Amino acid sequence: MQRSLVDYLKISLKGMAMGAADVVPGVSGGTIAFISGIYEELITTISGVNLGLLSTWKANGFKAMWEQLNGNFIVALFAGILVSIFSVMRVANYLLENHPVLIWSFFFGLVVASIWFVGKQIPKWTWKIVLALVIGAAVAFYIVSLPPLSASNSYLFLFFAGALAVCAMILPGISGAFILVLLGAYKSITEAAHDFDLKTIGIVGVGAVFGLLTFSKILKWLFVHYSSITLAVLTGFIAGSLNKIWPWKETLETAMYGEKEVVLKEASVLPWNFDGDPQTFWSVALMLAGFFLILGLEMLAGNKPENANAAD
Repeated sequence: MQRSLVDYLKISLKGMAMGAADVVPGVSGGTIAFISGIYEELITTISGVNLGLLSTWKANGFKAMWEQLNGNFIVALFAGILVSIFSVMRVANYLLENHPVLIWSFFFGLVVASIWFVGKQIPKWTWKIVLALVIGAAVAFYIVSLPPLSASNSYLFLFFAGALAVCAMILPGISGAFILVLLGAYKSITEAAHDFDLKTIGIVGVGAVFGLLTFSKILKWLFVHYSSITLAVLTGFIAGSLNKIWPWKETLETAMYGEKEVVLKEASVLPWNFDGDPQTFWSVALMLAGFFLILGLEMLAGNKPENANAAD
């Protein structure tokens, strides 16, 4: 597929949006990838990373290998993700600390619209599709309601923590950062990053690569053989995560992870029962803004989704 420089800039912007979502506990970069129309290409590209690329390089040269890898897409997307992590993360953290209800309201509206966006891609609804959606929603709701596990610093544990977190990161509706909190690995990994503990970072990174390459192949197979059911389960995942990002929360239990306070247990409450300034008007306005932003993006895309173009 031929793309222009403008196309790759758009992909980088989508990567920035994914990175911004991934640093917010409870919001998944996979949801943003689905909304922006690059999810299946992302999964297909990652699942295509294998030793066969080396054979292509040897037989036909680096250019042929790079095209088979879809390298320009990977570079553009991950460049946007990295830029976002090192820049937008500061803004996101500031907003979450100082205006949590407002920022969660925006994300809530965005995710509600994404449920409709993903669900409408299912051509025909049957009882099996509905059941898959319900199961996906139940699983996601259960995951985001779990209490964190006890921490462990064993290298095998950190390897699998990295693998599970990156799997969650590419699943719409489930946050990789939240999975690390649940596993009790958040403190170990953030401290390793702060202290430049390259051994720990390397083990987590190898686990993440392993999880990404393995899980992407499973997702690709599911899309090829059970497209509608897979879309229904992913729609359920997004719906089941709504409780996690409901703007109005009552904090029941917290813990300090290094210098960062992380909420361990909280309960959703109605705006008028929220302890503090509910800012109801602006919260609802931002919720609607997030919702209509997705509708607007779809209208701008028209009837030519990027995934269809990628197959040309």
